[in-house]
Amino acid sequence: MKAVAVKAFGGPDGLAVVDLPDPAPGAGEVLVDTEAIGVDGGDALIRKGALAEFGFAVGYVPGGEVAGVVSAVGDGVDASWLGRRVWAFTGLGGGYATRVAVPTTAVVPLPAGLSAVDAVTLGNPGTVGHFALRHARFTPGESVLVRGAAGGLGTVAVQLAVLAGAAAVAVTSSSAERGDRLRELGATHVLDRVGGGGGPAGYDVIVDVVAGGDLPLFFDKLNPNGRLVAVGLVGGHPPADFGTAVFAAFQRSLSFATFSANTVPEADRRAVTADQFAAADRGELRAVVHEVLPLAEAAAAHRELDAGRVFGRLVLTA
Repeated sequence: MKAVAVKAFGGPDGLAVVDLPDPAPGAGEVLVDTEAIGVDGGDALIRKGALAEFGFAVGYVPGGEVAGVVSAVGDGVDASWLGRRVWAFTGLGGGYATRVAVPTTAVVPLPAGLSAVDAVTLGNPGTVGHFALRHARFTPGESVLVRGAAGGLGTVAVQLAVLAGAAAVAVTSSSAERGDRLRELGATHVLDRVGGGGGPAGYDVIVDVVAGGDLPLFFDKLNPNGRLVAVGLVGGHPPADFGTAVFAAFQRSLSFATFSANTVPEADRRAVTADQFAAADRGELRAVVHEVLPLAEAAAAHRELDAGRVFGRLVLTA
């Protein structure tokens, strides 16, 4: 099969198309012939070598989610899976490939009206957005700020906050044009990258995709009992002393947390993903696709990510 692997950590040109043996589904697994592959900032961080401490090595195949058709099943798997259109979670890698073998516990059937491209646009980002709001103990009527809202996760998180009954949904944006597009998704206030430019005096919940050096500034934008949940690191790690900003506001009872969907039971993730796919099929949730490129152009997709030009999700097709 064809796959895209990291041949050298660093820039996008370190990605290369390679030939790998076709995977065979093991016990409890299905083989998915890939039609669409989600591309996100986490893939880029790993490709850059920024997460080398977690053991990623040359030859690593990125990609956390795919959608396609089940072409084979392993031992113990019902043959009714054959020929079904599915979305599959591939975890920390393996998705940039024309075939993947995954456990049935990581697979969600697709509604008839949902495309493979839309499935990988909503899949992981929608799950993270949903559980990030839950992790922040969000309740209807509260105000939400999505920091770094123009990416795949941010565009879904804005919509989920609106659907969940937020009183206001503010976003940070790098341009007026992007801000206008986020308003179309339900944002009520558009701020600049450091949170300036109007909007509510404070927020009950901040969902932060960016982190980076400016993260401490956003504690000042929380209401008393406000909660900031970091769900990404696209701006790099925050300053080592960022916690001092929380203690400086001790009497406001602020909270900071990180969130990874790895802490959510698989059954709960699958249920939320299925619900969101159904909502998208009904037209209640929108998949925001930046561009669709062939698998062989994965390096071009990563150049788009590195340049900060992406609005929504990049998708590769096999």
